[in-house]
Amino acid sequence: MAGETLLLHRTGQPAFWQSVTGSLEWGGETPAQAARRELFEETGIRSQIGWCDRHSARQFRILPEYRHVYEPGVVDNLEHVFSLELPARCAVRLNPAEHDQSRWEALSIAANTLWSWTNRAALAQVVKELV
Repeated sequence: MAGETLLLHRTGQPAFWQSVTGSLEWGGETPAQAARRELFEETGIRSQIGWCDRHSARQFRILPEYRHVYEPGVVDNLEHVFSLELPARCAVRLNPAEHDQSRWEALSIAANTLWSWTNRAALAQVVKELV
């Protein structure tokens, strides 16, 4: 929905709000395919229209406490930026193993809530490109 973004609260992590995130899971999966898959897995939302590849990526060091979800020896991740504009808010079905809360928040204040610098940078990019 224009002017808002969906934020997800990480299960068991105080103050850890994030956007939909994830990793490539199978050989040959593209970042665009992974974005659509992760959106569905984390929120239950499916959409074939409204997607925008922001043609940017940010590399970051994976925190030690999260490295167990990656292949052995992987310490850096490359995060690609996509956005999806929905015509209206929709119901969200969370995966409780990953997230325990969700909320729609105004773009103008969402960056103050996001935990990750890469999520904040991606949101700032989307906001700038929408103006």
